[in-house]
Parts: sequence; structure tokens; C-alpha cells
Amino acid sequence: MAKNQNNPGAGATGEWTDPYTSFHFAIDINGVTEARFVECSSISVDVEAIRYRQAGAHEIVHRLPGRVEYSDLTLRYGMTSSTQLWEWMESSIAGNVDRRHVSVILYGHDGATEVTRWNLRNAWPRSWRGTPLDALGNQVAVESLVLVFEEFERVVAAGGGG
Repeated sequence: MAKNQNNPGAGATGEWTDPYTSFHFAIDINGVTEARFVECSSISVDVEAIRYRQAGAHEIVHRLPGRVEYSDLTLRYGMTSSTQLWEWMESSIAGNVDRRHVSVILYGHDGATEVTRWNLRNAWPRSWRGTPLDALGNQVAVESLVLVFEEFERVVAAGGGG
């Protein structure tokens, strides 16, 4: 398959490019080395659309960009003996918010080549959920941590496409 010279990760116009899979990902949290993440909720941003009518032309409704709002990010991870994420949460509980940079990294089909990275700035945990316990079950113990953040950027890796 011929590649587009301006964007080596994208196919030429009219050629099929397989979408990335959602299970090749990693989470990089400044200061956390031991968590094994199994799920990451979607990162999203909404820009408020402010409506106003032009004087003298009531039939025309203009829309201007307003407040920007980011969704909370929910991370689910396998519970281990590591307490790094819990200690980060404890700092929020104590009122000493520890803001960190967090990256969500998406890998290509080979599971090793980074194609896109979302860098979340000034993230901190606002909520923690423990694992459900079931004496009759056989599931892995999974905890959840909800992060809030102030801004993010999407960085496409060289050759990553888009």
C-alpha cells in the first residue's frame, strides 16, 4: 500500500487505513510506576456555544464559542500491593492537591509503536472506588480512580497518522 508522503501514517486518498484498536494503550502518571491499567474512559472536551440574536435581524441566531469544559477521566486498574495511586488520592482527601501530568498513550497494531498521546496537565484525583468483593466470583480485583485536569493536548507521533 502506498503511503501519503506528507503523512507517512496515512494512506493515500481513496485507500483504506485500518483504525487503531482501543486495547493497546498505556497510562503514564508522573510519580507512579506500579499501576497496571485495564481501562481508561474517553477523554473529551466541550466548547459551550453561546447563542445571541443580532439586533434588527431576530431571525438570525449567531453562535460564539464560550467556556471550555473537560470531562473527568476514569482509570481502572488491577489492585496489587502497591499503594501509589491510593497515596495520591489521600493527598486530595487531606486537602493537599498534588497536581501531576498524566499521559494517555495509544499504540498501533503492533502494540509497541506510539501513534497518539493525550497529555493532561495539572491532573489530580477527585474520586476512588474500591473493588467489588464476591466470595463466589473469580474476577480480578479492579479499583477505579477519577481524575480531573485543567487542559490537555493531543500529540500525534511521527508516522502515527491521526
